[in-house]
Amino acid sequence: MLDAIHHVALICTDYDRSRRFYVELLGLDLICEVFREERQSWKADLRIGSAQLELFSFPAPAPRRSYPEATGLRHLAFAVGNLDLVVARLEAAGVAVEPIRIDPYTDRRFTFFSDPDGLPLELYEAQ
Repeated sequence: MLDAIHHVALICTDYDRSRRFYVELLGLDLICEVFREERQSWKADLRIGSAQLELFSFPAPAPRRSYPEATGLRHLAFAVGNLDLVVARLEAAGVAVEPIRIDPYTDRRFTFFSDPDGLPLELYEAQ
């Protein structure tokens, strides 16, 4: 019935800061970017593998509670081939990254960090 995840949509508080974070730091490819005048809102479509991340801005988005964990999206996980390399890049850019852990069920390494708005993101070493 369902084939794949097509996209995940995020709303940010500072479009330029979040665009730089996802495109320049995390390396997602910019597919399309538009300013929607009627909503005073930027929208960027970013490619990650076969899926997309939609990045939206709005004039005054309501804050969303992440901690303590709340109902809804818990976190967004990115598969990486070399966890140490990505962690080093993030830390060099001043991004706080949690200590690397090992998933007790898969024996894969993973860690968490946050985007500029505090959205919890995971790096999962898939290989």
